[in-house]
Amino acid sequence: MTATAVQPAAPEESPTVTVTVPPRAHCVADPAGTLTFDVFDWRPAGAGAGLLLTPRGPEGAADTLRLPLAPIAGERLRAVLTVETPLPEGRWDVYVAEDGAQPRRLSPGNHDLRALVDREPPSGAGPLAVRIPYATKYGNLSVRSWVRAPHVEAGDIRVGAEELTVHGRLAGAEHPADLLAGAVLEARPRGAEPGTGPTAKPTTEGAAFSCALRYADLVRDWAGERLLLDLWLRPADGAPVRLARILDDVPDKKEIFVYPAREVAAPHGAARVVAYYTVDNDLSVRVERAG
Repeated sequence: MTATAVQPAAPEESPTVTVTVPPRAHCVADPAGTLTFDVFDWRPAGAGAGLLLTPRGPEGAADTLRLPLAPIAGERLRAVLTVETPLPEGRWDVYVAEDGAQPRRLSPGNHDLRALVDREPPSGAGPLAVRIPYATKYGNLSVRSWVRAPHVEAGDIRVGAEELTVHGRLAGAEHPADLLAGAVLEARPRGAEPGTGPTAKPTTEGAAFSCALRYADLVRDWAGERLLLDLWLRPADGAPVRLARILDDVPDKKEIFVYPAREVAAPHGAARVVAYYTVDNDLSVRVERAG
């Protein structure tokens, strides 16, 4: 019998794995609120490179803002969102695009937002525009935008034994001291008409004020279920202005700025009162059953 030589099997080739690096952007803010985006890890093959800001939601594409991308050193591209460029209030997802190609979602690089920390509101009348870039929970780049005119910036919140003291500053008004002179701070039930919640008279100094809200007043109309009270500055003459905290580098304050609760005796039992920021960084008070 003739032996047949058996050739060893050729080793399997390792599959080729292509790792696609998503385009990213560094972002720098200046004291006025202008944002500069430096895009890298992306090289457009065609013309018309642009940075797209698309509002969150199903109807967003129709309202997309396109900023031109210009080459800078190191094969990077730069786009500038000036404070004068209109950007309606909301959350905006950020993409890069070129002519004839599908837009690509941007990932965040390094953010230098030091200029936004403890930002002073501009003086004089007119809308206050605030934009804060941030990383979403999926690792994408987005921008949170606010447009307020006028605006009340919430400051220190002091949780006392008998009252909640709120400090704030009015911006975007021609004569803020005059507007504050006859104003009250109202804790209005969410969805209710102005003038339906407990009020307190603030102490004012120029555009700044402080106001103490008694817990006994905040639970006055509490019926035992959760009650959400939104804080508004209500001038004697003019539209109410929502209190919010937006003049810094924190886009979502609800889980960051956490205040202690106070237990208060109320007509329908013991109530728990706590100040908090909403998902829009507006200041509110929650009243719920203690325990």
